[in-house]
Amino acid sequence: MFPFNFEWVWDLGHMVFMGGLWYALTIIGLGVTYCVVKAVKETSEGAQDSHH
Repeated sequence: MFPFNFEWVWDLGHMVFMGGLWYALTIIGLGVTYCVVKAVKETSEGAQDSHH
């Protein structure tokens, strides 16, 4: 079922599930965004630190 489906009913179970889903997706998205921004920043600065 999708929210745009006419049979969707916003009861407590759906609200909790969708709230948890969007909370988890937000945390994952923020983490990925942080990693991408950090990688771009370090690459553009030309970091000379070698970890090998």
